[in-house]
Amino acid sequence: MPQDSSHERRRYQRIAIDASVRLSTIDPEIDARTGRPFFRAFEESCANLSRGGMSIHTRETLAPGRRVLIEVALPEGSVFDAVARIAWAGPVEDDPDSHGLGLEFLGGAPKLWERFEKLLAPAPATP
Repeated sequence: MPQDSSHERRRYQRIAIDASVRLSTIDPEIDARTGRPFFRAFEESCANLSRGGMSIHTRETLAPGRRVLIEVALPEGSVFDAVARIAWAGPVEDDPDSHGLGLEFLGGAPKLWERFEKLLAPAPATP
């Protein structure tokens, strides 16, 4: 029996989008040199987006399971922010200096989710 490809097993349809994404870690890391806690914040680019999460390309590495606050600059000018979890992390095939992160959305403000849902809604068919 042939195996399904990964896109056929996904719960949500993904859309390609070129949007700026700011990630901030929620849980602190400990600096090995000083023993002090610190948080990371960096800006990256979104590769694709769905109701369940997003994929980004980054030069930073974060371990799966880490929680992050994300702020996505949507094409119409608004900002969507949510709490997400790193679902997977790995290399990007065509760029050896870049990594990919898969983010699973955990929650966000209801009014922002409404705007986000409109962005993801399929365009109505024209007659």
